[in-house]
Amino acid sequence: MTASRRQFLRYGTAATAAIAADTLRIAAFPGAGTARAQGRPLLKAGDQKGGLRALLESADALRGLSYDIQWTEFPAAAPLAEALNAGAVDCGPIGDAPAIFALAAGTRIRLIGANRSDPYGTAILVRPHSALKTAADLKGKSIGTNRGSIGHFVALKALESAGLRPEDANIRFLPPADAKLALTSGSVDAWATWEPYTAMAETSGHARVLVSGRGLWSGLSYLAATDAALAARRAVLADFLQRVVRAQAWSYQHVPEFSATLARIIGISPEAARLQFERRRTQWQKIDDALIAEQQRTADFYLKAGLLRQRLDARTTFDTGFAIA
Repeated sequence: MTASRRQFLRYGTAATAAIAADTLRIAAFPGAGTARAQGRPLLKAGDQKGGLRALLESADALRGLSYDIQWTEFPAAAPLAEALNAGAVDCGPIGDAPAIFALAAGTRIRLIGANRSDPYGTAILVRPHSALKTAADLKGKSIGTNRGSIGHFVALKALESAGLRPEDANIRFLPPADAKLALTSGSVDAWATWEPYTAMAETSGHARVLVSGRGLWSGLSYLAATDAALAARRAVLADFLQRVVRAQAWSYQHVPEFSATLARIIGISPEAARLQFERRRTQWQKIDDALIAEQQRTADFYLKAGLLRQRLDARTTFDTGFAIA
C-alpha cells in the first residue's frame, strides 16, 4: 500500500466517525453498486460541500447518463486532493491554490476545466464584535485556515497587502469545522475560509468579513482529474464536464430552485445557500494562455512565501483538450 493510500485511509477512518460534521459523505447515482455487472463505466466523483452534486441534480443534468456516478464529499480541497492522489476518486473541484499544493506534492492530476467566481466570499472572518477592522490589525493575531487552501492564500495576500510578512501573524492550520469552532470560542482571532462557510457564518450571526478576497484572489477554480481516469475514462470526463457547464448556466436562470436544492443537499440554511450562490456568479471558461499565466503567478507567490520547495511550471498541469461549450 502506498503512502498516499495510507494517508487517505487514515483520513477516511476519521471522516466516517464524523459524518454529522460533513467530513465525508458518499452517494451513488444512479446505481454504482451494479455498474460492473451491467458493464457501465463508473465515475468516482469527489465534491466539496455538495456543490457539484447539487448543481447537477437541481438542473436535472444527470438524465441519460451512459455511466454511473459515485459521489464522495469532502469539507475542503486538501482531503479531496489526498483522495485524488490515492485514486479513491477520479475527479473533483479544486481551487487554484490547493491545486498548486497538490501538484507540487506530486499528485498525478491534470486541470481539465476552469471557472471563475467573484472572490468576495473567500475571506478572513472575525467575530461580530471583534476590535479588528483592517488587514493591518492581524499583526500578532492568530488566523485559522486549511494549509494550502484558498483561505490560506487569501490570508497571506491580506497580510502582504498590509505590509506584513507571514510570520507577523500566527497561522494555525485547522479544517473548516475546527476553525469555525476556534473562532467562535475565541481560540483564534480570525478564520480564513471560503464559500459556503463564509455565507453560513454571516447569516448565522457568528462572524463578519474583515477582509474579502476581492483584489487578493483570482477567483479561479478547476475540475481536476487523475491521470489514470484521463487514460481510462476520458470520454466520460468530457461528458461530465459539459453537463457541469450547462448546469451552471441553468442555475443562474433558476436561482430559487437551485438555491433550495443546494441548501437541502449540503445541509445549510436557504439564506446562506442563496447568498453564497448569488454573489459568486460562477462562469466556466476556456483554458487559455492568460488563464495559465494567472495560475503561474499564484504558484510563484507560494514559492516566494516559502510554501513550495521549487518552481512549478503551471502550463504542464493543464489538459487543454476539453472544450467548454
